[in-house]
Amino acid sequence: MPTSDEILAEMKRLHPQLIDLSLGRIERLLEKLGNPHKKLPPVIHIAGTNGKGSTTAFLKAMLEAAGLRVHVYTSPHLVRFHERISLADVDGRSRPISEPNLVDLLTRVQRVNAGESITFFEITTAAAFLAFSEVPADVVLLEVGLGGRLDATNVVSHPALTIITPIALDHSDKLGDTLAEIAREKAGILKRGVPAIISQQEDEALDVIRQRALDVGAPVVAWGYHFDAYEQRGRLVFQQENILLDLPKPSLIGRHQIINAGTTVAAALQLRQFPLNEHVIGRGLAEAEWPARMQRLKHGALSDLLSSGSELWLDGGHNPACAIAIAQTLADLEERSSSPLYLVVGMMGQKDAAGFLGPFSGLAKSIVTVPIPGAHESPYEPETLARIARDLGFKASAATDVPAAIRQIESEETTPKRILICGSLYLAGQVLALQQGVAQQLN
Repeated sequence: MPTSDEILAEMKRLHPQLIDLSLGRIERLLEKLGNPHKKLPPVIHIAGTNGKGSTTAFLKAMLEAAGLRVHVYTSPHLVRFHERISLADVDGRSRPISEPNLVDLLTRVQRVNAGESITFFEITTAAAFLAFSEVPADVVLLEVGLGGRLDATNVVSHPALTIITPIALDHSDKLGDTLAEIAREKAGILKRGVPAIISQQEDEALDVIRQRALDVGAPVVAWGYHFDAYEQRGRLVFQQENILLDLPKPSLIGRHQIINAGTTVAAALQLRQFPLNEHVIGRGLAEAEWPARMQRLKHGALSDLLSSGSELWLDGGHNPACAIAIAQTLADLEERSSSPLYLVVGMMGQKDAAGFLGPFSGLAKSIVTVPIPGAHESPYEPETLARIARDLGFKASAATDVPAAIRQIESEETTPKRILICGSLYLAGQVLALQQGVAQQLN
């Protein structure tokens, strides 16, 4: 019996392009599979540039707090591919798909596809739909892979709700060079008669989304127009028309998580078919977990390299808007507990490295750049990335890997310090694998 690693590696060879936005190939395969995407529980479809994962995590926690069974589809994975397909278990908790179940699904989908050209994301998304159609649940949280309009997840024709999280410049080679162009792609998930929760947006993006909603007849509930949320005295205050909720502060840290949390609360209140009252909404905010989003790493191989009193943090953010949010969070941490900040950075080569690093000016004492071995696209060479950092005025050097970078920082700074590893979700996955002492699944 082959392993999931072996099957996934074979699937990657089915189509020469990792990303080739189209719906025709997956529609063909889904029809051969009996159209499992048409046999799902109510679907909540989530698009956006930043905050999709956090919003999904908050909503999952709220739904489970209400006793509902939840399937979840996200991408990319961090350590194991299984993370992408989470299934509602018999105890009501959603967990990554098991290895035997994944192998069975991939084998069946591969056999039905019969070697026809299809992208890796499309064929694995078809496998997720098949899994979700065969395991009982009350709701499916479906995260867009890239864009929205031509994303493989957009074959779901009538979701229960759509959500668009904050839009920023990212994947411009695939989605467009302006916020308006990118927003047009994201707004492709809006459907006639399906309510759309729109998070905080730049005016350029919001104008496009609202016009698309008008064109297709999608009712809009938008941040700043129909609802708002803010932090007050260590709590989250949410306002919407005649509703005022005093809720726990989100478990995920950072001011940007207030936006994600507020968006999720608006979504929860829209889901009137589910028993999402103030109590379960609050529990969801307080209990949500989402790795590699300003995650403090403790008790593992990498954190064991630190001197006493030092902190190790991880964030997978990789675009300038993410960097602004991360930098603000670090500034807030510095205000509460002062400690010299060092960055360990690895990035994919098509990303805006200068735009990402710029917001850390005045915060980071130095930057150590690292490679991302096994990444699906070409990453920056560490020396190239270090040179970009130096051109921005940072003290920067390159290291052979993350452990070497931490040791280098430790040799330079013997007092308690704060180290953030950032720049890539693929790097974040490698870091979590190293910290846990397990092998990362690269497919």
